[in-house]
Amino acid sequence: MKLRVLGAFGGEGLGHRPTAFLINDRTLIDAGTVSSALTVPEQLSIEHALISHSHLDHVAGLVYLSETLGFCETGAAVTVTGIDPVVSTLRWSVFNNILWPDFSKIPHADVPVVKYRALVEDVEQRVADLWVTPVQVNHTVPTTGFIIHDGSSGLIYSGDTGPTETLWRTARGLHGLRAVILECAFPNRLGPLAEIAKHLTPALISRELDKLPPDLPVLIYHVKPQFHEEIAEELERIGSARLSILEQDRTYAV
Repeated sequence: MKLRVLGAFGGEGLGHRPTAFLINDRTLIDAGTVSSALTVPEQLSIEHALISHSHLDHVAGLVYLSETLGFCETGAAVTVTGIDPVVSTLRWSVFNNILWPDFSKIPHADVPVVKYRALVEDVEQRVADLWVTPVQVNHTVPTTGFIIHDGSSGLIYSGDTGPTETLWRTARGLHGLRAVILECAFPNRLGPLAEIAKHLTPALISRELDKLPPDLPVLIYHVKPQFHEEIAEELERIGSARLSILEQDRTYAV
């Protein structure tokens, strides 16, 4: 499975793009960034967008992707996919002809460039060439992590979360997993803010490691750009060879 990092950060800054990953050139995991990381032909190859939750740093790229698809008139379309509360929020609060045009009716309701699909929590479902299980995690709005595999290898994606349990319990014992993609938004000194916002810090990650399936590499994403160096130093002090920060614009084989 090929994992391309379009955006690795929990915000936007000079050279820092919000969260988005592309699997096998066809399926997005979150969509904070799309058009600023991909050429138009690459965008036209996207068929599905797995969305963990509705916060802007995970969905903003969808609006410009929809525009690209609408302007190109090639018949390409993206299916916005996630649990029902997430899909419904995007449908009625983003693509609502107020904040952004309703691309589920453009260029025509019979041939839209944006489609919607609601997944059932805790059930493995087919999405393109992948198998996907959405599992609720601990955030301020309805949010799922995803367990994703192609039949031979796979990964765990945490979504935005504070300390959580069900995702790791669901993943334990599964075969073929190659990596955990785990969020870390704030440095340790902002622990009280992380608790309110339901995000992780390096100190919380050090406790979370024991819950994760053993021996898997843990790739950190969603670092707020202004705290990147501070968080990197605190993660290094944990002393775990499993931990590393995801590199933007890199493609990983998982």
